[in-house]
Amino acid sequence: MCNGDLCESSLRTSKGQIYHQVGSPEKQRDDMTEMLDPIKDKILGMTIGNHELRIKNEVGIDICKDIAKALGVPYRAEGIILKISFGNYNNFTKGKPYVYWGYASHGYGGARTAAAKAVKVERSSAFIHADFYLMSHDHVVNAAPVVYLMPDPRTHVDPRSGFTIGKVTAHRKMLIKTNAYLKWGGYAEMGGFPPTDLVCPIVKLSGVAKPHVSVLI
Repeated sequence: MCNGDLCESSLRTSKGQIYHQVGSPEKQRDDMTEMLDPIKDKILGMTIGNHELRIKNEVGIDICKDIAKALGVPYRAEGIILKISFGNYNNFTKGKPYVYWGYASHGYGGARTAAAKAVKVERSSAFIHADFYLMSHDHVVNAAPVVYLMPDPRTHVDPRSGFTIGKVTAHRKMLIKTNAYLKWGGYAEMGGFPPTDLVCPIVKLSGVAKPHVSVLI
């Protein structure tokens, strides 16, 4: 999943340093397309980041859309819902795969503390149903499992009371803030932002039974 900020895309009015970036935005777009081409079949989707949004807002050109089109990758700028199906014998049924849902969006706004950054992905989980949520932008890695209870339509009659008894099923969702690839320095240091860990979180879907979704860091 490519979740935005693939290119620096600095403009004269940007926070970034326009004279330190490697090549024009057009060259960055073409170089990124060339870099991703060998693994294009493994990319599930693509969104836009605030860096590429500089170009889109200034001149109306979406270079992330260009990259996705060249690679043949699904694209939605604002965010994208992923349906991932694999495995067999889901619910003990032959030929029925396990299905996982994910939601990815680049992220927004500013935040200083790790908690303030993490809460933004938690907000998205309140209005979109998924098994895992990916949000970038803040350069701080975080992964947190959250469990909520869903009503189960299956019922039975209690022989002692005569009441129809139901149950709830625990559903686990993983809230993930993704990493950065830039070392500390530049406008981040000057702005008082802390150094970030460059480790990459990996979402692991078991393919055995839900809600076995875990994150390796």
